[in-house]
Amino acid sequence: MTEQTPDPPAAHFRRDHHEHGGAPAHLDDDRLARLAEEERVQAGIDDYDPDEVPAATDAPPRPDVTTTDDYLLEQAEIRRELNEGELSAGGERDAFPPTHYDR
Repeated sequence: MTEQTPDPPAAHFRRDHHEHGGAPAHLDDDRLARLAEEERVQAGIDDYDPDEVPAATDAPPRPDVTTTDDYLLEQAEIRRELNEGELSAGGERDAFPPTHYDR
């Protein structure tokens, strides 16, 4: 069998000389999770680290509002009001208040 030499410890594992020699009072769970995920990728258990995947660059496609049923119904109503003279042009004032007795 071949002997494996352990990798040297990373710089962020060095002890702070201002702390006592025992375990730290508060473990950093986030750092431990990141290191575990890195080890899983290096060992081949996971294909990639989800935290290192870049964000998607393509914006999601915008839906075409002009093809919806609501839009088509409203467009038909506007055409009907224009044809019957119920809809005035912008900025013009109606001569009489609108009435609903005509319908």
